Amino acid sequence: MEISHRPLSGVKAGEKVRLVYIDAGHGLRGRLVAMGLVPGTILTVINNNRPGPFVISVKNTKVMLGRGMANKIIVSDTEVQNK
Repeated sequence: MEISHRPLSGVKAGEKVRLVYIDAGHGLRGRLVAMGLVPGTILTVINNNRPGPFVISVKNTKVMLGRGMANKIIVSDTEVQNK
């Protein structure tokens, strides 16, 4: 079975995904790691409505991200990872 990766910005509200990697430079990667966004972390998308904010839940904490940031966070479905 092939594991599909996609940007976090393409995940619908209510979905849970696993962070695979961050496709960004050292500065942005460092900021996201400081917020708890590290590979293997389970993320829940709270809000992905346009033009509103992109909100996720990480370790019981809500985090608001810009759409550009969300495009650089690559995730996979949690069901695929658990099989």
